[in-house]
Amino acid sequence: MTVRDPAGLFRTRLPPLPASVGEARRIVRDRIAGIDRADLLEAAELVVSEVVTNALVHAGTDIDLAVRADHSGVRVEVGDGSPHLPTARRYTAMAGTGRGMMLLTQMVDDWGAEPVDGGKMVWFYLSHGSPEPSHREPPVRAVEARSAQTARIRLLNVPVLLHEAWHQHIEALLREYLLVSLEDRPEPEAIQMHAEASDALSLLAEHIPRPAMDKAPEQAMSDAEEPNASSPAVEVFVPEESLGHFETLSRAIDEALSMADRGQLLTPPTQPELRLFRRWVCTEVKGQSEGAEPVPWALPAPPPVPWDTVDWDTGDVATDLEAAIAVDDTNQIIAVSATALELLGYDDDEELLGQRIVTIIPPRFRQAHVAGFTLHLLTGRGPLIGHTVVVPAIRRDGTETLIELSLTAHRAAHGRTVYVAELREPSS
Repeated sequence: MTVRDPAGLFRTRLPPLPASVGEARRIVRDRIAGIDRADLLEAAELVVSEVVTNALVHAGTDIDLAVRADHSGVRVEVGDGSPHLPTARRYTAMAGTGRGMMLLTQMVDDWGAEPVDGGKMVWFYLSHGSPEPSHREPPVRAVEARSAQTARIRLLNVPVLLHEAWHQHIEALLREYLLVSLEDRPEPEAIQMHAEASDALSLLAEHIPRPAMDKAPEQAMSDAEEPNASSPAVEVFVPEESLGHFETLSRAIDEALSMADRGQLLTPPTQPELRLFRRWVCTEVKGQSEGAEPVPWALPAPPPVPWDTVDWDTGDVATDLEAAIAVDDTNQIIAVSATALELLGYDDDEELLGQRIVTIIPPRFRQAHVAGFTLHLLTGRGPLIGHTVVVPAIRRDGTETLIELSLTAHRAAHGRTVYVAELREPSS
């Protein structure tokens, strides 16, 4: 149904199909052409494309589009059937997701998001072609449950740092998986699967506390230590119609990881702890909804690395007279100097080569390391890179020692990265 009125308002409903993104662009382009404001055209087309795409892949429902244009500017409203309000997260321009939120905050004069009957509505306003960045976020409002029947899921010992990294990584992974799967399965089926998985992700994100990530290295180290990095208990209220979406999430991740492990996706490697976290969350939702008691999250012992070693010359590190360790972007130790072996109490480099670096990180810091490493690969966030910090390390005999660590990143073949840590005893 399409509605026009003399005041310049145009309303229409678009189906949940990729073609609706182009149709939304065309509608906005036509409205702007009618008011002779070509200076608004580029920004309006770009932003409406991203907002409608987000509605398409995260809601999977019909999309209500409203455009009001006059000589002062243009206001666009995009409504969908998902109650989850958009949330700004730390993504870079190279990340596989989060682009729509960045465009909203950088390219429009004003914007917002609010619950409406049956879902939400995101709006933005443009009055000139090159606005200053607004850096606005939508108002935080409680969203009512979508059904009278809601399952109360109690998650115990929740690793909030790991969840933050997992959420961003899985969003990027599933977005890329959706684009690939659109080539192999019917569009409505692929979009619905992604929308159900997104619903499960959003329910977790709305209940699990978000950690503050922008901190100086010293403060970050303090907050990263257990138990500070975990929440003792988090209650997640899952509407009855969303319970099955956690099974969809698990299935979609399995399919996406299978493609990623075959080299068919570009999303950075998924750390083993992230894979185990997903299984734990989805198992808890299913089990508790059927009457099972909560099982706390427990950080596993360092799992093995399933990926191939990066193509990079390890000779400089292996023969370094100083203490040095090289780690690839799967967290695997690929080179270690004799001095580093001595510092850590090892006799032979074969005892460390091929092991994950978490092997020498105390368990109380492992969650933070995996989360930080994942976010760095995904967004470029790296508070320890280029800085010197004092951190604890585990020696071969199980004792802890403090080491001064300086970390640098190096490009390797095929777009991969190697990280070299220079180690020394603290100067004081």
